[in-house]
Amino acid sequence: MAFSMSDLNASELQEVGATLSSTKASDYGNRSDVELQWAMKAMDHATVHYNLISSVDASRLRLTQMDDTIYKHFRDTFPDLDVTNIKENDLKNPEAKQQWRNFCESYKGLIEDYNLGTLLRLCCKDDYTPETTTFSVRTQFLAIEIARNKEGHNNILLEMKKEKQEAEAKKEKSS
Repeated sequence: MAFSMSDLNASELQEVGATLSSTKASDYGNRSDVELQWAMKAMDHATVHYNLISSVDASRLRLTQMDDTIYKHFRDTFPDLDVTNIKENDLKNPEAKQQWRNFCESYKGLIEDYNLGTLLRLCCKDDYTPETTTFSVRTQFLAIEIARNKEGHNNILLEMKKEKQEAEAKKEKSS
């Protein structure tokens, strides 16, 4: 059964949170309320990330203390991966899965929640939407977004935001 946050009221959301904090992890199974909690956390993370990279010069942004190490390892492992426009096959074909698994496991104990599920924008020009987003693990997300930042690909978002604000100001002025 698919859930939307709009399907739940505030007290129901609080109940989900209370259930999660009082239940042993082994008792979760495939409960939809746990999936909803993850989805809410992932969307919150995505919103914060997008607001940040569309508000500052992302090429100067650091996502972790290990950005340089992660970036070098990423480019050594995936030298030809086009981070501007990720294809799901780049992450999810059998060969890529094994390569990514090895890459991510090397950060176990170094990156908090290194294998936590997160959302990844497929195209660096896009916001997070169901059509432009895929599921990834945190280490994949960090590697790709660090590369986008260091290589200047995320700077398009700041430019697009400025253009939109200028157009809105011009429209307001002419009204």
